Amino acid sequence: MSAPFAHFTESLIRHRGVLGAMVVGLDDGLIVDSTLQIGVNGNAFAALTASLYRKARRSASAAGFGATGFLELTAEQGRVCTAGGVELVLVVVCEARVNVGLLRVELLRAAAQLP
Repeated sequence: MSAPFAHFTESLIRHRGVLGAMVVGLDDGLIVDSTLQIGVNGNAFAALTASLYRKARRSASAAGFGATGFLELTAEQGRVCTAGGVELVLVVVCEARVNVGLLRVELLRAAAQLP
């Protein structure tokens, strides 16, 4: 039996430059489902990204911008991209060279199906 969100994580991990894909609880930052390459600290990325997404959502709301759709953290050696539903967020850990445009489209499409 496959995990309930495996189709999301498995399709995202196939992109060149993606090191891990997770479905994470927005409130607690715990991993619900994941597909990770060896060496990716999923728990740390899950907690960090859930916290960042919650803060981005509050900031966008306070500024009157509406709902947060896509969030990207870019660093020297990689990226973390996320898109969320009401209770869950999709988190993708990537190399710096990833095609963010393609990944963004797929993340937003998948996030629309999350609870």
